[in-house]
Amino acid sequence: MKRIVFITGATSGIGRACAEKFAANGDHLIINGRRKERLEELKNQLAEKYKVDILCAPFDVQNKNEVFESINQFPEKWKSPDILINSAGLALGRDTFDEADITDWEIMINTNMKGLLYVSKTVLPSMIKRNSGHIINLGSTAGNEVYERGNIYCATKSAVEAISSAMRIDLLAHHIKVTNIKPGAVETEFSLVRFKGDEEKAGKVYEGLVPLTPEDVADTIFYCASLPPNVCINDLTMTCTAQANSIYSYRE
Repeated sequence: MKRIVFITGATSGIGRACAEKFAANGDHLIINGRRKERLEELKNQLAEKYKVDILCAPFDVQNKNEVFESINQFPEKWKSPDILINSAGLALGRDTFDEADITDWEIMINTNMKGLLYVSKTVLPSMIKRNSGHIINLGSTAGNEVYERGNIYCATKSAVEAISSAMRIDLLAHHIKVTNIKPGAVETEFSLVRFKGDEEKAGKVYEGLVPLTPEDVADTIFYCASLPPNVCINDLTMTCTAQANSIYSYRE
């Protein structure tokens, strides 16, 4: 039986790669993002290519009211997703703690932490009622080691680690799997967003190494989501071969 997979942050990067991967498997999708045009474009492309059903959910995960109102108004068919992939997230700025922009901090906290909580909280009742489900959170190696000028971004990903562990413990009785996927360097729009459109700075992040691709991460997420019912990957760190963790890399 094909699953219903709810993916936040599906308009680019890892979220979009997940949409492609699960659609290729014949799974039906709920795709979320702020950019409605991109969502519609992705829906049309994947529906035609893989003949799956897709629901667009254009809301901002930062906005609690938007999240709850949108999800609660889903048509009956879509009210009980089998898998939730909390992929929406970002980094903003690469400044020292004392020089950082507080607005950047707030956006990262509101997206990476609160957005994940809002969407999970709204989806959980249907999983609990069904007594099954899988929540996959996108963490980061930055949640394992704090690096210079990473401050609040690292803090939000450390929070994702703690939230994922708390979910796993508290949802045991409901047979709900929780997985925290923690990639290292992945070449997406991530660095371009972090450096606020500065392509030169963004490009330097990946100089001298071959980073992960969004498809690499999507493949790993799909693997974790496709194991037998009695198997749960709680926590998985992945990096490119040239990277040991969020601090140490070998660049040619």
